[in-house]
Amino acid sequence: MNSSAPSPTPKIGEASQPLARRLGLFDTTMLVMGGIVGAGIFINPYVVAQRVHTPALVLGAWLTGGLLALAAAFIWAELADRMPQVGGQYAYLREAYHPLVAFLYGWVLLLVIQTGGMAAVTVTFAHYFLELTGWHAAEWQIAVVTLLILTVVNCLGVRAGGTLQSVLMATKILAIALLIGAGAFLIHRHIPWHPLLDQKISPAFFSSFGAAMIPVVFAYGGWQTASFVAGEMKNPRRDLPRALILGVTGVALSYTLVNFVCVRALGITALAETRTPASEVMRMALGSKGATIIALGINISILGFLSQSVLTAPRVYFAMAEDGVFFRQLSWVHPRTRVPIFAIIAQSVWTMVILLFGTYDKILNYVISMDAIFWGLTAGCLFILRRRIRQQSAFSMPGHPYTTTLFCLVCAGVVANTVYTFPRNTLIGVAILAAGVPVYYIWKRTSHA
Repeated sequence: MNSSAPSPTPKIGEASQPLARRLGLFDTTMLVMGGIVGAGIFINPYVVAQRVHTPALVLGAWLTGGLLALAAAFIWAELADRMPQVGGQYAYLREAYHPLVAFLYGWVLLLVIQTGGMAAVTVTFAHYFLELTGWHAAEWQIAVVTLLILTVVNCLGVRAGGTLQSVLMATKILAIALLIGAGAFLIHRHIPWHPLLDQKISPAFFSSFGAAMIPVVFAYGGWQTASFVAGEMKNPRRDLPRALILGVTGVALSYTLVNFVCVRALGITALAETRTPASEVMRMALGSKGATIIALGINISILGFLSQSVLTAPRVYFAMAEDGVFFRQLSWVHPRTRVPIFAIIAQSVWTMVILLFGTYDKILNYVISMDAIFWGLTAGCLFILRRRIRQQSAFSMPGHPYTTTLFCLVCAGVVANTVYTFPRNTLIGVAILAAGVPVYYIWKRTSHA
C-alpha cells in the first residue's frame, strides 16, 4: 500500500482525522509560560503602584498573585492527570457539572476572555513595533497583519506553531533575565520599607488591594491554556502536570524579581507615573540603548503570547463543535496539517473585531472578571472528579479540600471586587455570559433536529 497516497478529504463540517500528538515536556512548559508572560509584566507594575502606594504592598500583590497562580497550577495539574482530554478546562467543566457550563466557558473564551486579552496585547505590540521601526502606519494595520501571520503559521501544523512558540518563549526569558540583571547590578538605590501600609486596615484598604490585584491576576493569567492542547501532547498525563508546575513556578519567580527591581530603581512615586517601567529601568541602567533592547524584548514577549494564544484556545472551540454545541465547521481537521484551521481562523477574526473597537483598560476589566468566574468553577471540579475518578493521582493538590476552597473563595473575591470597582465594564462581560444560555439551547435543539 502506498502510504504517500492522499487520503480522501472530508467535507467541511464532517468529522475528520484526530489531532496529531507532537508536543513534548519542553514544548508544553514553554506553552504554560508563554500563555502567562505577555506584555503585562513589563507594563502592569505601574498600574499596581497607582492603586497601592508602598513597596511592601506592591511586592505583596505580586507575591499573592504568584501564590494564587501556583495553587492553580497544582489544581490544574491534578485535573489534567485525571482527565488528559482535548479542550482541557472545557472538558473538566463538561464532565464535572453540565455541558451548559462548559459551553458558557467556551462562549466567553471566544467572545471575551481569549480574544479580549489577545486584542489588548496586539495593540500594545503594534505600538512598540512602530516605535522601534519608525514606520508610518496605523496601529490597527500592524495588529491585523501580525494576527494574520500567526494564524497562517499555526494553520501549518501544531509542530510549526509549537516550535515558533518555544523559540519566542526562550527569547522572552532572556529579556526578563536582562531586565532583572540590569536593575539588580547596575542600579543602586535603597528602598524605604516603612511604612508597610498606605492606610489603616479597613474595608477600603482591602478594596484598594483588590483593585491592585486586577492587573496582577491579568499578568499571571493564562496557565490554563496549555491544557487546551492535551490532545496534541505525546504523553499528556505525564507532561502536562509537570509543565504546569514548572512553568508557573518559573514565571512567579521572574515576576517577583522584575517588580523588585522596578520598585528599587524607580521608587513607588516614579513607578506609578510611568507607563513604561521596564524601559525606564533599562534606560537608567544602560542608557537609550538599554531602552531600545528592552522594547525589542517586550515586542518579542507579546508576539510569543499571541503565538501561544493562536495555538491553544482554538482547541476549545474544536471540542465544542465535536460536542455538537458550536459551528460544526470548527471541528474540521485538515488532513495534512492535522489542526482545526477553521477554529483558528474564527478566533483570529473575532480578535481583530475587538481590537478595532476596544481599549486596553476596558478589556482588562471584563476579561479578568470572566476568567476568575471560570477559574473558581474549574477548581470546584476537583471536588466532583475526585469522587467520580477514584484512581490515585500522581499530582495531588496539597491541603485539599481546604486550599482548593480558599482558591475558589479568592476567585469569588476577585470577581466581586471587579464588579464593585468597575461595574460598567464588568457587567458587559456578564451580559455576554448570560446571552450564552439561550444560544446553547438553540444550538442543542438545532443539532438534534
